[in-house]
Amino acid sequence: MSGFASRHAFQAATPCLSNATCSSFANHIERRQFIFALGSAAIALPLAARAQQPDRMRLVGVLMAYVESDSTAQSWLAAFRAALAKLGWTEGSNLRIELRWSADDADRMTTLAKELIDLRPDAIFGVTTPAIAALARETRTIPIVFAGVSDPSGFVANLAHPGGNVTGFMSGNADPALGGKWMELLKQIAPRTVRVALLFNPATAVLLQSFMPSIQAAASSLAVQVSAAPVHSKDEIEGVIAAQARDPGGGLIVMPDVFNDVNRELIIALAARYSVPTMYFNRFFSEPGGLISYGDVRSEQFRLAAGYIDRILKGEKPADLPVQVPTKFELIINLKTAKALGLTIPDKLLAIADEVIE
Repeated sequence: MSGFASRHAFQAATPCLSNATCSSFANHIERRQFIFALGSAAIALPLAARAQQPDRMRLVGVLMAYVESDSTAQSWLAAFRAALAKLGWTEGSNLRIELRWSADDADRMTTLAKELIDLRPDAIFGVTTPAIAALARETRTIPIVFAGVSDPSGFVANLAHPGGNVTGFMSGNADPALGGKWMELLKQIAPRTVRVALLFNPATAVLLQSFMPSIQAAASSLAVQVSAAPVHSKDEIEGVIAAQARDPGGGLIVMPDVFNDVNRELIIALAARYSVPTMYFNRFFSEPGGLISYGDVRSEQFRLAAGYIDRILKGEKPADLPVQVPTKFELIINLKTAKALGLTIPDKLLAIADEVIE
């Protein structure tokens, strides 16, 4: 905060009728100047003190749909905090973050959303569609910035001009054409695949139907049979993967879904146990052991979201900040997992991979 003070000199020139009058008048002017100087000093001191004080503490709520022990989600959050710090927001000085983890529990998500809204924060950052839905139900005034949302149509008027209190950064998995890409990549890395199941939870996989045309088209051209494999709890995941392993040529595509995000360690372990080639939608599956993934760079969304939070805290409105779509995607191949499955990665696929994990 900067400030400035201006001083005004008061001078009087008045003809004197006598020496006594002049002397009295001079004394009066001196007293007035002395009082004015004292008053100016009294005003200047608090102004200077305020100028040296830091910006008032701002409160930002954060609602994460993951479990707190999720190291990948923690790394995304670290990217968000680091970006805020670079923009001049220091936690404990001019910024306070109230963080909540819902662990993909719908009831808990609703409770935590209400809890954050009741704090009356200056802005809220939410991750995944269910989290934003819970927050948007509670407020139409507090600014909300999202990441990892596939379909924001229920929250904004349009992408260019959101028009309300919600804006943010879409998941790259919103592109329906990605379904066909996932099918093609799975067939390339595991050529013997003739049957593919799509793993998803109907309660949280909001865009499954949008992917189906491209998936079906690619599957038809590759002579692959596709089947939907809905699950409603983690206990049902093993049955789907085991079914794909009963006969040769079984494969799996793990669909974009916060349920799959939260249960990714289990999915990866079961795919390895049953030797089922599996395609994933983000690197946070391939890094810990998933065979292959293609998707957006999630950490980039968190960094960019910090920029929108900064702009809102400085006075801009979510209604005027356009919803943005990812422009960067990455193909990750886990070579160690491929070898364990007895797969030989085609040179062409290795050449286009953004990263090969050995």
